[in-house]
Amino acid sequence: MSTENRVEATAKNIEGKIQEAVGEVTGNPKDKAEGQAKQREAAVEHTVENIKDDKKEVIDRN
Repeated sequence: MSTENRVEATAKNIEGKIQEAVGEVTGNPKDKAEGQAKQREAAVEHTVENIKDDKKEVIDRN
């Protein structure tokens, strides 16, 4: 597990949520869409880290 990667993904998710909210408030669809995209990227990064953790756990058991 890379704590650094998880922190970066969490930061990207928060940044995306803020950007989406700003886009919603200002009526800027581009900001809103970019914020949502950042959140999806962060979710993928978290999934990758989860897969790495699962793989390491299986290897450690054997």
